[in-house]
Parts: sequence; C-alpha cells; structure tokens
Amino acid sequence: METIKSGSDVLFILLGAIMVLAMHAGFAFLELGTVRKKNQVNALVKILTDFAMSTLAYFFIGYGIAYGIHFFTGAEALMEKSGYELTKFFFLLTFAAAIPAIISGGIAERAKFHPQLAATFLLVGFVYPFFEGIAWNQAFGIQGWLKLAFGEEFHDFAGSVVVHAMGGWIALPAVLLLGARHGRYSKSGAIAAHPPSSIPFLALGAWILTVGWFGFNVMSAQTLDKISGLVALNSLMAMVGGTLVALFLGKNDPGFVHNGPLAGLVAVCAGSDLMHPIGALVVGGVAGGLFVVMFTLTQNRWKIDDVLGVWPLHGLCGAWGGIAAGIFGHKALGGAGGIAFMPQLIMTALAIVIALAGGIIVYGGLKAAFGIRLDREDEYNGADLSIHKITATPERETNW
Repeated sequence: METIKSGSDVLFILLGAIMVLAMHAGFAFLELGTVRKKNQVNALVKILTDFAMSTLAYFFIGYGIAYGIHFFTGAEALMEKSGYELTKFFFLLTFAAAIPAIISGGIAERAKFHPQLAATFLLVGFVYPFFEGIAWNQAFGIQGWLKLAFGEEFHDFAGSVVVHAMGGWIALPAVLLLGARHGRYSKSGAIAAHPPSSIPFLALGAWILTVGWFGFNVMSAQTLDKISGLVALNSLMAMVGGTLVALFLGKNDPGFVHNGPLAGLVAVCAGSDLMHPIGALVVGGVAGGLFVVMFTLTQNRWKIDDVLGVWPLHGLCGAWGGIAAGIFGHKALGGAGGIAFMPQLIMTALAIVIALAGGIIVYGGLKAAFGIRLDREDEYNGADLSIHKITATPERETNW
C-alpha cells in the first residue's frame, strides 16, 4: 500500500511541477508582450536560460540550504518511495525559478544578460532558500518562537510571501540600481509611454499564468491525501476579484485587466487553504486595486521604471496576501482558523528585509564588479546585442 500511495503522490506532485513549469512560458509571453519589439528575443531567451541556471543553483546548493537534503547518493537510494523526493524537488524548483522570472520583468530592456544569469544563480542558490527554509522547514527556530509567542506559526500555503513577495522585493533594488530606460523620463518632467508591443502576447502570458496557478496553489498540498477543493475555489474567486477591480480602477486598460487576475492569485496563495471563498474574493479584489494604484504611482509620480510592475504585483500584493491570511483565515470571518495575525505580519516583514538585503548585495556587488546595465548604444539597438548576433539576420536585426 505504501508503494501505491507513494506512486500516486509522485504523479500528483509531478503534474503540479509540470503546470508550474508551464507558468514560466506565461512569464515569458507576459514580458514579450510588454517590452518593445526590439527586446522581444531577449525576453524569451532570458526566461529560459534563467530557468536552466536556477535548476543548477537549486539542485547543487539551494535545496540543501532550505531542506537539508542533497542528491549526492546512488540512483538506488534516490528511487525510494518511487522517487517522491525527486519530484518534490522538481516542484519546489519551479517555485524557486519564479524569483528570477519575476525580477526579469522589472529590469527588462536595459539589463546586461550575463550578469543577470550570475544574479539568478546567487539568488536561487542562497537568498531565496535562506528564507524558504525559515518559512517552510523550521530553520533557525523562528517558527517555533512564533508558535510559543502567539499560539500559531507563520502560514503561507503556496507562497504569497515565500515566492512572490521575495521576488518582488528583490526586484526593487535591482530596478533602482539600474535606473530608468533611456528616454523614459525627461528632465522637463515628460514621460515617454513605451506602450506594450503586443497586447495579444501579453494576454496569452496572463492566461498561461492564470491556468498554471491552479497547479501552483492546489498542488502545494504536495500529497494527494491533503488536496483541497477549497484551494481551487479560493484561487478562482481571488482571480475574479482581482480582474474586476483592475478593470474598474484601470478604466478598461487591457494591461491592467490582464494583470488583475495575477494580482489576485498572488495574494490568495498564502491563505487559499483557510479562507472562505468570499474572503478570497475580497483579498483578490484588494490586490487588483493595489496593483493598479501602485503601478501608476511608481511609474508616473515616483518615476521608478519597473517595466512590468513586478514590485507592485508580486512584492506588494504578495505581502498583502501574507497579512490577509492572518485576517481572513480567522473563524470569525468564515475561515478555518489555526492562524494568527502577528506571525503573518512579522514573517512578512522579515521576508521583505531579507529580500531587500539580498537584492542590494547581489545586484550592488555585480554592478560594482562587472556592471549590470547596457551602454546607451546597446540599449538603443536592443536589450543585448550578443543575443542578436546568434539569432538575427542582418535585414531583421533592426526590428528587434
């Protein structure tokens, strides 16, 4: 019976890993549709190669830091329980690789290609798993202290804070260290719009992410016996809430409409297994509004050139999701209980501190050592000419 159960769990989590792997195509097309045409090839190559680099970093370093498990044994030992630990690694890798995929959208169109690969290795190998181990594997006794002090541990079922807030807050110092794209903001105060190059590609990316998110959330149960239909319905309701609020506040702008469901899904990850569906609808709606308002502020008033708005979408909506789980997870609001507000607030704040510190150290160090920004000529011609030399024909090079 154990072998059969392990086999079904392997298949369950493998399907989840495949669905989240497919979400990386969503990241690629979302960025592809948002950046200018001359940078589309760069966007596609970045997401794929970042995933490959993430795999190496997480396999050899990151997974061991987070969970104390290494794969330096013989194949026979790795096959225990039908190889469940291997598929669990694959599933959690797809989460870890979301960190550079998130960052990629913020730093698009002016970041050097190879330093970003180095940043990916460092972030996925060291920074992300450091907090992942604290939140999901009892590292450093912080969860035990929260349980003792407040009666409950920090709860993040599918990564509002562990994945999305971490990715968004790491991206913020990277965006600031790079500076705005040339011509984006003029000294006179004028703003060059740089509109999306392809709404259909942007929409395709959003849809791929949205569909894959049901694997991201539901399969976070990690074993078949823990699966919950509540997670699926809450994900749906948060997606709907985020979409409709973004539609209304964004005044029918298609960019806001297609990011609205993503904002709602980011926010609901943490408490999707605890909230009532109406609570999930509210959480998603707040996230959709938060994205529209904060994206507009960062771009137009604060002049932070976060191309895809990854800090508002993942950083702020992810932090809201972690805190919201501590509100809407309570039985008084229809939730399942077993959660407390203060652990959610403290760990969300800790994630932000670690993410900011990690982002500053990694991107600041790379900037000092190698430089992270293209020069003006390379940026003018396209995000990274080294990619063009591989893929472009002379007559088409100027279109990218």
